[in-house]
Amino acid sequence: MTLLECAKYYLSRGWMPVPVPRGKKKPVSDDWPKLRLTEADLPEHFSNGSNVGLILGEASGGLVDGDLDCDEARDMAPQYLPSTPAKTGRPSAPESHWWYYAEVPRTRQFRDPVTKEMIIELRSTGGQTIVGPSIHPEGEQYSILTGEPARVPGPMLLACVEALYQAVLKKRYPNGVPQPEKKKESPPAATTPSDQSAEMVERRAVAYLDKVPSAISGQGGHATTYVAAVALVHGFCLSPDRALQLLLECYNPRCQPPWTEKELRHKVDDAAAKPHDKPYGWLRDAAPDQDPQDEVDISALLPQKQRDVAKDDRPKDPGLFPERLLDCGGLLAQITEYDNIKSFKRQPELALAAAIALVGVITGRKVRDEFDTRTNVYCLGVCRSGGGKERARLSNKEILFQAGLEKMVGPEGLASHAGLISAVHAQPATLFQLDEIGRLLRTLSNPSKAPHLYHIATVLMRLFTSSNSVYIGDAYADVKRNKAINQPHACLYGSTGPQALFEALTVESLTDGFVSRLLVFETTDHDPEPQKPATSDVPRPVLDVVRWWGDFKPGGNLSSETPQPIIIPYTEAASEVMEQLEHRARAERQKSKNDAVVTVWTRTTEKARKLALIHACSLNHEKPVVDVASATWAAELSEFITRKMLFLAAEWISDGLFDAKQKKLLRAIREAGGKISRSDFYNLTRSLTPRERTELIDNLLETGQVALVSTPTATKTRIEYVLQ
Repeated sequence: MTLLECAKYYLSRGWMPVPVPRGKKKPVSDDWPKLRLTEADLPEHFSNGSNVGLILGEASGGLVDGDLDCDEARDMAPQYLPSTPAKTGRPSAPESHWWYYAEVPRTRQFRDPVTKEMIIELRSTGGQTIVGPSIHPEGEQYSILTGEPARVPGPMLLACVEALYQAVLKKRYPNGVPQPEKKKESPPAATTPSDQSAEMVERRAVAYLDKVPSAISGQGGHATTYVAAVALVHGFCLSPDRALQLLLECYNPRCQPPWTEKELRHKVDDAAAKPHDKPYGWLRDAAPDQDPQDEVDISALLPQKQRDVAKDDRPKDPGLFPERLLDCGGLLAQITEYDNIKSFKRQPELALAAAIALVGVITGRKVRDEFDTRTNVYCLGVCRSGGGKERARLSNKEILFQAGLEKMVGPEGLASHAGLISAVHAQPATLFQLDEIGRLLRTLSNPSKAPHLYHIATVLMRLFTSSNSVYIGDAYADVKRNKAINQPHACLYGSTGPQALFEALTVESLTDGFVSRLLVFETTDHDPEPQKPATSDVPRPVLDVVRWWGDFKPGGNLSSETPQPIIIPYTEAASEVMEQLEHRARAERQKSKNDAVVTVWTRTTEKARKLALIHACSLNHEKPVVDVASATWAAELSEFITRKMLFLAAEWISDGLFDAKQKKLLRAIREAGGKISRSDFYNLTRSLTPRERTELIDNLLETGQVALVSTPTATKTRIEYVLQ
């Protein structure tokens, strides 16, 4: 075909061609990403011998190009990249472009960390690739793209490309990528300890304080006062008590209105506890005869810095449950679909959570991975009352009963921890399905409210961590009550309303390990449209697979007493996915000083490995393997759940009464669509005094959590508070 005929051919397949000068690889115009040619436009652009490129991503229906820029990547690509009939290249680099349809939001480049040369480039929206019969700058002709690109989930494709990249690096650097030599830094200049008397330092501190602007309500007063506190405590190294006294005597009288002693104490405590940009004692160690006016850098006051830090530290909302994670295939998908068609109100997120718990229990004590991870999971479905959260539990019971595995269905009410232990002792692989579990969660931070529920949560935690060993129960004088269970496998599917879960979130409940191990699934639609439930029985393929797992006894007839679970292998690419997840989780742990955050991230990889096992057993019950698809799905789901949990914790866990009021107001603004009018703000804060109300909104404005927006209307100016 001629170049023009090829351009028409590409356009007919839904791919957007772009003209490129012959022998070149880049379009001439900078606006080429916006180019959208019709068939009538093509003769004008492709009749003069130009090369033809394809605009990737959104312009071509999700077409992406895996550009393999080195021999190692091309040699190993078949081992790592998903198979696709669409491959192009040129004589010296055959099959150097692998084509797919995938949701990849932007181009990703993978370079050699030492030479900086490109190894792999996954091109998408914003990128283009030259295709045949174009001519390469070296004179070679590109092959024409004729095959049908394979359709691959975006996260899976990214994981495969990342795995190929890591494999190339291992081949190039078998002993590890060499680290660049650190530049030798000059030793810091010697400093002379301050020989100033305490009286002189304090006198200079008071002179400095005189130059700090007065705190005026509504005009940055909170930040200005905080700067004054930082100067005294961190700059002049005064004790918090002495700094407070100076603020009360020398600064507070000119504030409008004056602060209470409690409010100033809070500022001083923050100044003493939080990190700062400047070194400790920077004002004390400055030249004693320096003019205090010169020491006060008003332009560097902290509101903007506070705002930046506040934004950086706040966990980002990962959004609604990703719909792509619901399409998981295998037995999980079949159970989820059965639950959905039987529901009066479809709740696919809850259906998936319950399905994961069900597959977790039927594979219990029968499979593990090389890290001895087991499939015992604790899943929690979150939905408002009347939203349809009971259907998932009913579906699980129907499936287990019709498959002849009703012994795996645990009691629906737990009156005591002893009853829980007895149930697992009688049937070590048991699925507990508990409604309104929020009351149990709340006891984790306050055991005195319901000691028996707290003991149940404690036993659930111990059973969870004993799944690959032996659970030893409490010792009683009555020897018959002493329970020992070899590899207990308790799975849990609980449900609760959002408020009950959110109120249960405390630093204590996260760090004790139980809540951090929960797989929390919150519904996207808390009150979906009703539908007519199907009357069909459990599908035969579902029952066949569930029965197969019920009959499967690795280790023979003694498997119930001495389980010998088979080891489910990982592919190399799947292992890479898990390693990358652990790298991300470790990085998050290292940059946080919050114990709750560290605890939740610590469990992320463990959750992912459990989910990967369950997914692999769901896809192929006879020969399960954790491949890149299972690993990618599990890693993405686990990371989403982690980020959602941390976002909710940041929204609800408060540091004192003032912080609780702030977060309550922020939640109200978010529920109102991200903004409220000034009149609505006053209605929400009716219980506060004018001073408390002013302090509340001032702090939100100064930390950048809320912005004040004025909009002129025909009659007046509308003022709104908008979330940032």
